[in-house]
Parts: sequence; structure tokens; C-alpha cells
Amino acid sequence: MRVSDNTNFGVVRDSITRAKSRMENLQGETATLKKLNRPSDDPVGAAKVLEVRTDKVNNEQFQVNARLANAFLDNTDHALEDISEIVMRAKEIAIGQSSNASSTPESRYGVAEEVSQLFQRAVATGNRRIGDRYIFGGFKTTQSPVDAEGNYLGDDGEMMVEIGREVFIGANLPGHEVFNTNPSGSADGRRIRQEKSDEPKDGPTRRLASEGAEGPQNVNLFQQLKALRTGLLTGDMETIRGSLDAFDDLLGKVISLRSKIGSRVQSIAGNMSALERHNITNAQLTSNIEDADMTRVVSDLAKEETVFKSSLASSKHLIQPTLLDFLR
Repeated sequence: MRVSDNTNFGVVRDSITRAKSRMENLQGETATLKKLNRPSDDPVGAAKVLEVRTDKVNNEQFQVNARLANAFLDNTDHALEDISEIVMRAKEIAIGQSSNASSTPESRYGVAEEVSQLFQRAVATGNRRIGDRYIFGGFKTTQSPVDAEGNYLGDDGEMMVEIGREVFIGANLPGHEVFNTNPSGSADGRRIRQEKSDEPKDGPTRRLASEGAEGPQNVNLFQQLKALRTGLLTGDMETIRGSLDAFDDLLGKVISLRSKIGSRVQSIAGNMSALERHNITNAQLTSNIEDADMTRVVSDLAKEETVFKSSLASSKHLIQPTLLDFLR
């Protein structure tokens, strides 16, 4: 079989081209430290890397959402702590002034002023905010949720934040839930003892109005502070004594809400840890797919250089002498 010069030239050209192409790829891996520099290098691996990177971007946004929710919940917990202190101080005042033997008109007038300060402090706490967003306004975060008279102007919206894939958590507590013991109950801020007319005063049917047949009535923080102040100014001992149970209910509600916030914060912390572990796993997977093994790359590059030089040396034997060589 006769081998033409064109065939020899084609063999030499193809051999040198393949060797140079392999060397170029290896030099690219050396420069970028990655074996996956373009989708054609590994289509399946490239698709997986893009998927992992998208997952990483989503996780970063989930972490931002989680930090925002955690900031809201932390500030809400601090506000509830202040409300708890207000309620406990108001109860101390009610206890101290609930007996004619331990209180005088002068002392009641004095502590009534303190109750007014507690009321103003409660309003300020109800209007607490992060930046320009009020934390107790529900969805109405751009306006004050409590006016100077203690009326709630917000709504019952609860902002749900996605802190993980299909994982949502409430980032706020609406004010109607914070300032009331039973928002769906009767809007009566005072707890006054009532007796049936056909029973003696000390009979077994004596009960609190908030414990009626329709369930517990609502106790509003601001109304209760107003009622206590009015009772102190007027010397209404029944109102002062009746406020003790109301403040107990308010304090119990605050404790319950702080427990709810604590469980949410724990959930956020657990989810953040899970996201961190997921990111580490994704980083390891990405490294395995696209990072180059430099020991192998350097070894293969040295081998390809040897192959390239061998191809150049052997090409001299495949290409026939030229016409000038025959004329010598």
C-alpha cells in the first residue's frame, strides 16, 4: 500500500495538534487551578456546579432573612421585658395601696403620678421600632401602633419570613396580642368582682367578671393602668384590689409570649446551623467537581511536553526529503 506525502503531512499535523491541545488544557488548569473551566469540559459536572451555586445564593438569602427575623424577635423580647417590669411595678403599687390601713389620700396621689409615668412608659414601649419600622404594628410598620391615649392603631398581621426552603417563621408579634390577655374576648380592661343579687356576698357563687360562662374576658394593659390610676385618685379600694388579678393575667401573658419568642429564636438558630452545614457540604461537592488535582496536572503536563517533543522528532522521519535533497 502506497502512503502519499499528504497522508504523512496529515498524520504529523494531527499528532502535533492533539499534543498542543492537551498541553493547552493542562496549562489552563494550572493557571485557574480548576479542571472545569468551560461547560464542554464536563457537561454533567457543569450542570451540577450551577445547581450548587444557585443553592448557595438561596441559602445566603435565607440567612439574611433569618438574621432580620432574629433582630425583630430580640427587640420584641426586650420590649416584653420592659412591659413585664411595668406590670410588676403596677402590681406592687396596687398591693401597697389596697388596704385602708396602709394607704392615705396623700400616698395614693403620690403613687398615682408614678402610675401615669408607667402608662407613658408602656406607650413608648408599644411604639418601639427597628430603624423606621415599628415592631408591634403588625403589617402597619410605618406608623405608630399606639397613640397617646393607649389605643391600638395597628392590625393583627404577622410577618412570616422564609428562613429555609419551605420553612417560614413569624418575625413579629402584633400589638393586639401583646397588650391584651384575650384579644378575642370582651374589651373590658377592669377586673371587678361581681356577685349575684340573690346570693350572699360571701357565698360560693361569688366570682370574677372575667371568669364568666363565655370564657375569660380581655384585660388591656393601657386600660388597666388607667383604671388603677383612677382608683388611686378616687380612693376606690375595690378597683385597686380588683386590679391585682388583672396584672397577674397580664404578667402571665407576657411570660407566655416571651416563651414563644424563645422557641422561635431557637428555631432560627437551628436553621442557621443547618444552612451552614449545607453550605459546607456544597463547597466540598463543588471542589470535588471543578478543582484540579495539581499533582496530576503537573505530571500530565510534563508527560505531554515529552509527547510533543517526540512528535516533532518523529515527524522528520515521516516526511520525505524535498527536491533540493535529491539535487545535492
